[in-house]
Amino acid sequence: MTASRPRLYVDAQFTSPYAMSVFVALREKGIDFEMLPLDLDAEQNRSQDYARLSQTQRVPTLIHEGFALSESSAITEYLEELFPQVPVYPKAPRQRAKARQVQAWLRSDLLPIRQERSTLVVFYGQRGEPLSAQAQVAAAKLIDAAQALLEDGRQYLFDTWSIADVDLALMLNRLVLNGDPVPANLVDYAQRQWQRPAVQEWVQLQRPAL
Repeated sequence: MTASRPRLYVDAQFTSPYAMSVFVALREKGIDFEMLPLDLDAEQNRSQDYARLSQTQRVPTLIHEGFALSESSAITEYLEELFPQVPVYPKAPRQRAKARQVQAWLRSDLLPIRQERSTLVVFYGQRGEPLSAQAQVAAAKLIDAAQALLEDGRQYLFDTWSIADVDLALMLNRLVLNGDPVPANLVDYAQRQWQRPAVQEWVQLQRPAL
């Protein structure tokens, strides 16, 4: 009996940075999967059927062999354990822990950036108003941390590419693609991560009109 393909639930506009992170991890690992968009504006994620699958009623949610899992970093760590042949996390324990730290930080902090530079900037080219004072503080914090993480001009956060590079590049691109001031080396870093084929596949998805 052939196992069914994993199913990945994402947002219908393909603007969720967290859905993108899981999509890239699946593509990098060469896992064949089915992608199912949900219209979050129509609250399809709150339907009874979806609520039975996703306890958080959010995207992304991965269904793999009858097992449902939500929250993007939990999903990518699960995929790493089950399909380690093509890693998306560093192998060294301390680097791996640091990658998880970067992911957790980007998901839990820097709220003013996420509010004032939504991913509509990144995927629809919709520019925002000048950053508020609070968002400028958050942007400075992001830039300082990125500079420290990428000291000595390295191409990636760690010895080789990891999924944390995609997450950091996405956060930087909220500023870069809006035209906000970002140091040239960080612009180069974000643009380099953006050219990765799996990332470009997500970027080039056909999106509905706003």
